[in-house]
Amino acid sequence: MRQQVNGLLRRVPVWTVWLAGLLPLTLLLWDTLTGGLGIDPVRDIEHRLGRTALYFLIASLAVTPLLRVAGVSLMKFRRALGLLCFTYAGLHVLSWLSMDMSFLWAQMGRDILKRPYLLLGMTGFALLAALAVTSNNASIRHMGAGAWRRLHKLVYVAAPLVALHWILALKTFPVTPGFWLLVILALLGLRVAIPRPLARKRQIA
Repeated sequence: MRQQVNGLLRRVPVWTVWLAGLLPLTLLLWDTLTGGLGIDPVRDIEHRLGRTALYFLIASLAVTPLLRVAGVSLMKFRRALGLLCFTYAGLHVLSWLSMDMSFLWAQMGRDILKRPYLLLGMTGFALLAALAVTSNNASIRHMGAGAWRRLHKLVYVAAPLVALHWILALKTFPVTPGFWLLVILALLGLRVAIPRPLARKRQIA
């Protein structure tokens, strides 16, 4: 069954992930143009972009545990998932800069230093930017595989920071972002606890 699933996945082109990944943005644009947003459209736009970025980040984190636990390989899609995460994160930050801050850079800097949730969010975004910029074969060749893998372990820091950013940004009890923080910690824990596929361990034993 696992081989059949992996065989099917190998036939799925990566561009389909990009196409599906743009659906949330398309829906957001539709709601914006048709008045489908809530009473605070700016807030809705920012939050929907930020949530979508987090969901794609979680999807990219799930690739390795899924392979190690179930033997199902989505590795060919992981780069696309990560870049989609950064795309939505960039749009989230851009919407905040343009609609909330009106590109007032000094005010933006003061707000980031004054509000912990903004500091966490911008730190997480900076880490995601470093990962996105180096998510290409040229960077792997230039840096070397070992250094590249060490750099991309920054996702272990970026993902919890993004979830904490969401939690602290809310004024009410953060049930939903709290749940996703637990999911992130569980996925990161699986990556550490299971260093190789279970099937391979059974063969060695």
